[in-house]
Amino acid sequence: MKKIAIATTGGDAPGMNAALRAATRTAARKNLKILGFRRGYEGLLANDSVTLDSRNVGGIIHLGGTILRTSRSEAMKTREGISRTSEVLRKNDVDGLIVIGGNGSFKAACELHRVSGIPIVGIPASIDNDLAGTDTTIGFDTAVNTALEAIDKIRDTATSHERVFVVEVMGRNRGFLALEVGVTAGAEIILIPEMKYDTVSIRQRLAEGYDKGKKSAIIVMAEGAGNCTDMARSLEENTGFEVRLTRLGHLQRGGSPTAYSRLLACKMGISSVEFLLDNRKKDMTAIQGGRIVPVDLEYACAVEKPIDRQLYELARTLSA
Repeated sequence: MKKIAIATTGGDAPGMNAALRAATRTAARKNLKILGFRRGYEGLLANDSVTLDSRNVGGIIHLGGTILRTSRSEAMKTREGISRTSEVLRKNDVDGLIVIGGNGSFKAACELHRVSGIPIVGIPASIDNDLAGTDTTIGFDTAVNTALEAIDKIRDTATSHERVFVVEVMGRNRGFLALEVGVTAGAEIILIPEMKYDTVSIRQRLAEGYDKGKKSAIIVMAEGAGNCTDMARSLEENTGFEVRLTRLGHLQRGGSPTAYSRLLACKMGISSVEFLLDNRKKDMTAIQGGRIVPVDLEYACAVEKPIDRQLYELARTLSA
């Protein structure tokens, strides 16, 4: 192996730059040439690349987002898009590809490997933490802490004005972020796509809390758990509480990565290059029980990662 390519793809996650830096510097120490493709798969399709080395990835470990920039690519869902990308990699004499991204990015990477035959290693960078085979993903810890800081401040207002706040966090399909944020924020109610609920039971829980002396409440709601506007309106119309809605939105994607997100990114960046040099063909760099291990890339994006139901029950117990 003489030349590798790196791309940051899909939604951005804090720590992508740290992973890019670690992979680039590891590859440089192994005397590999490194191409960085701009704007993710769209840059691959357009053959838009820059040569990377140890120096031009300096000073980025603390930066959120990605210096290579990123985008979502509908073309990579088509045979033509996959074929064009494969041809670009061949024209550039790329011997291995590192994809830093999430679920959708890895699905495209699996198809790209099948068509091109080029070894591909995925580094899981996603605030959703929804990839099977890894305990956590780069950026998840940062997103949790970003949302937690915001909810802690909202709690001050909720307590002062004796209000209920519905706080929507990211999680269009999965509730890992909402669950961990809800537990650590001490939320009274957590709503996630994986667990069914009804507004009547939510109203009952708020009423029970009021009877116990609670004059305010925080409801953390994943965006995929329902319509937060309808939820807030229904609660205000059917309870004695003032209800306010806050959507945290894309602020959860940005910001400087936490120490844990940076450390994980460094470990995964190094191991991803080593996996390519060890002749791994189609893997995700995962962390399991504190150890970095390779996991089949197909498994990572095809299998549904189970939600921690014990943590969900713990949250209900602690909110009493």
